[in-house]
Amino acid sequence: MLNEKHELLLAIISEMKSVVVAFSGGVDSTFLLYAAIQALGQEHVLAVTADSESYPPEEMEEARQLARRLNVRQEIINISELEIAGYRENDRSRCYFCKHNLFSHLQPFTRSGEYKAIAYGLIADDVHDYRPGILAAKELGIRSPLQEAGFTKQEIRELSRRNGLPTWDKPSFACLSSRIAYGEVITAEKLTRIWKAERYIKSLGIRQVRVRNHGNTARIEVEPEDVPVLAGKAKEVFAELSSLGYIYVTLDLRGYQSGSMNQELEPGMDWEYDAV
Repeated sequence: MLNEKHELLLAIISEMKSVVVAFSGGVDSTFLLYAAIQALGQEHVLAVTADSESYPPEEMEEARQLARRLNVRQEIINISELEIAGYRENDRSRCYFCKHNLFSHLQPFTRSGEYKAIAYGLIADDVHDYRPGILAAKELGIRSPLQEAGFTKQEIRELSRRNGLPTWDKPSFACLSSRIAYGEVITAEKLTRIWKAERYIKSLGIRQVRVRNHGNTARIEVEPEDVPVLAGKAKEVFAELSSLGYIYVTLDLRGYQSGSMNQELEPGMDWEYDAV
């Protein structure tokens, strides 16, 4: 079954002839880039990585290293997300504005005719969450080969492992803005504070972490098995995060949950028909 999905993925990409891959260096976009190279060869694939305020420098360095490892051409583009109309306000359509801006910056790479299509790392799991960026991709004709082939995160990790990709067990990552509660204005200072807080917690040996920003409160999410580990370092963690400007530091006893900020949204809200 997994091999059949892989073959379907390669067939989907092969039909594109040449492709620009929105490449963040995460689990999904790395596997997509690898599959694109398999299907088309390096000379017909371009990895484009966007450097912005919500993208930590260590993630950028890892993306550079991965592109070199895969021996594929990479372009780095600079985007100031905080200058995007509607982004700073951080309403429930933030991801739409972000993705629309990103994909608009990728389109010039196809207008020259050297590359025929643009693809990004949407997967089958994502369509069950609130992701207004999907609408932006549809509007601009951006392809999602992994989702089209029906790949789940677990399947991507397994095939990445089989093919020797170092990202097969990389912790999930999302932009730093996704840590800020909806309705709370996004600023460069808040993004830097979140980045420093997460970097510190990772230095304690914890791989998966989210520091959710609720005003002056930091709500920390780690894997369930790491909750007692972090609780045992409560004083040290509080001292570090309070030095970054947080007044209250809390530990979410449920553990890490992808997209937990979306729980604040109205139940059953449909992103596809939501006005943006």
